Amino acid sequence: MSDFGFDVARGREVEFYGRVDGNDPANSAFIILVLALVGLEADDTLRTYADLASLLAASNNEVTNTGYARITLTDASLAAYTVDYTAHTITLPLPTQVYAAVGVGDTWSKALICYDSDTTSGTDANIIPVTAQDIRVNSAPLVPNGGAITFSWPSGLLVA
Repeated sequence: MSDFGFDVARGREVEFYGRVDGNDPANSAFIILVLALVGLEADDTLRTYADLASLLAASNNEVTNTGYARITLTDASLAAYTVDYTAHTITLPLPTQVYAAVGVGDTWSKALICYDSDTTSGTDANIIPVTAQDIRVNSAPLVPNGGAITFSWPSGLLVA
């Protein structure tokens, strides 16, 4: 298991970020969701899905713990990305996200960051998976115990 970008979004991460940050189209957003350990396919299989509905229709499961819900990041949530002309990179910053109290239940294995071009009328079939990050504590998947869970990206979501 490792962090990776989905094939369908390869090379488009900065474009998607700019679209959400610029609210173009209106109601576009990043969606953060968590996949459970049970039923999780291998990374080489996961990265080939072109939409969230197909990914979840396979053996992969979104977690159902009490206190969990998908996170929607809109233009109001994002800061402008930065271009480093010395290192020739672009950093896409994401705000820290906190689940205040996540109940026992599913073991958390992967966080997906997906692009939704219209949060008001789309379905999971319209959501494009962009990146997947392993969720690990001491090299093992996270087992919620009723406490807070924090996701942070101190170096940015992606450095392109």
